[in-house]
Amino acid sequence: MDNREEVREFLTSRRAKITPDRVGLPAGPRRRVPGLRRSEVAALADVSVEYYAKLERGNLAGVSPAVLEAVARALRLDDAERAHLLLLAQAADGSDALARPRRRRTKGQWVPHRSLQWTLDAITAGPAFVRNGRMDLLAVNPLARAFYSDVYESAPGGRPNLARFNFLAPASHRFYPDWDLFADMAVAILRTEAGRDPHDKDLHDLVGELCTRSEEFRTRWGAHDVRHHGTGTKRFRHPVVGELTLAYEGLEMAAEPGLTLTVYTAEPGSPSEEGLRLLASWAATRDADAGDAEAPKDADSTGGKGSEVIDRNPREPVQPGQ
Repeated sequence: MDNREEVREFLTSRRAKITPDRVGLPAGPRRRVPGLRRSEVAALADVSVEYYAKLERGNLAGVSPAVLEAVARALRLDDAERAHLLLLAQAADGSDALARPRRRRTKGQWVPHRSLQWTLDAITAGPAFVRNGRMDLLAVNPLARAFYSDVYESAPGGRPNLARFNFLAPASHRFYPDWDLFADMAVAILRTEAGRDPHDKDLHDLVGELCTRSEEFRTRWGAHDVRHHGTGTKRFRHPVVGELTLAYEGLEMAAEPGLTLTVYTAEPGSPSEEGLRLLASWAATRDADAGDAEAPKDADSTGGKGSEVIDRNPREPVQPGQ
């Protein structure tokens, strides 16, 4: 896939963010461009202006790692941006197919293997889930299912997606008190995934949908920001238990490249820890009630005493001995 447009927009957006004084250059009275000039970046990277102009036109195929590192230093790229640039270069010359393992492609939706689901279910003190780079929720423990109840309700019959929920579901503004921060993170994760796997049609479809339906997403997508999403703290407002402040850890799955296992936890002894306990209790009660509601149907299907329960007026009290 030709990724020259992606390369061009990423490099120009990074150059526009670097002010001359940040790299020790005089601003000058006649500067017409935001950030640095191409010639200034070329000088900082110790390459010719013509060569850097070629790179900024999107031609990264065959560029040496040393030149990429020099450009990254000249543009003051952070770790996530540097990794993104290297991925763009690998995709440009086709080496990404050999340099990184590819997740197995299967027909239909991906299904977690049993041991992974057992692992998730063994985590009982906090929400735990597996997502892909498109931010689809692929596997969850019971507490994560309750935690993301609004996300599941926003995707009836489909696979819940955190980015789609963030930008298209009105409930996201209640669930995320820091909505702008979550929006920035979601777009940066998708942008990072686009660099990692430019051949992902489902990702292209998702980005196209969000760009069409959300101006907030479209503006952020054009900024070309990327980030690593490994650890930190987030605030939530759950419809059942209220405010929660949770720490998170994201772990790349060695057995399933491209997937991330994330676990949310609360500080011991904090109101948020108590909130997670209440949420777990609520989820257990809800699941038990749902099971009880299905029980008469199961009994009726056996042709046994269950039919008597179905026929009885539900408002009629059950007499002793019945």
